[in-house]
Amino acid sequence: MSALAEWNSFYVIVGSSAGALIGLQFVVIALIARGAAQAGAAFTTPSVVHFGVVLLLSAVASAPWHGIATVAALWGLAGLGGVVYAVLVARRLRVQTTYQPVFEDWLFHVLLPFAAYAMLAGSAYAAHSHARPALFIVGAAALLLLFIGIHNAWDAVTYHVFVKKRNSGEG
Repeated sequence: MSALAEWNSFYVIVGSSAGALIGLQFVVIALIARGAAQAGAAFTTPSVVHFGVVLLLSAVASAPWHGIATVAALWGLAGLGGVVYAVLVARRLRVQTTYQPVFEDWLFHVLLPFAAYAMLAGSAYAAHSHARPALFIVGAAALLLLFIGIHNAWDAVTYHVFVKKRNSGEG
C-alpha cells in the first residue's frame, strides 16, 4: 500500500525512539522505586504504556499490509484501549495519596493521553474513506504520546531528585 509506505521512515524514527525510551523509563522507575506503589501506577507506568503504544503503532504501520483496513482496525483498537487506560489513570491519580496532583499532572497524565488515544480511535473510523488524512492523525497521535512520555519521565525524575531529596534532607 503506497500511502502507508510513504510513512516508513517516520515510523522507523518514532518507533526506535519509543523503544529506546522504554529502556530509559525502566531506569527511571528503578531510581524512584522507593516511592509508593500507588504513585508508581499513576505516574510512571503510563509513560511505559505510551512508549509501548508508539512502538506498537510503528511496528504495525511498518508491516507490509495489502490495504489499510487491518492497520486501521489495529490502531483503532489501540486507541479505544488507550481511552479506557486514560480513564483508569485518572482514577489512580485520584486515589493515590503520595502526591497531590496539580493541573500539569492532569494535563500530561490524563487529558493529553486521552486526546491522543481518541485521535487514534477516530482516525481508524476515517481511514476507510480518507486514508491520507487519517495517517497524518495517527502520526500526530504517535508523536503526542512520545512527547507525553518524555515529559512525564523527566517530570518524575526532576520531582524525585529536586523535591523528594530536598524534603528528605538527602540533598
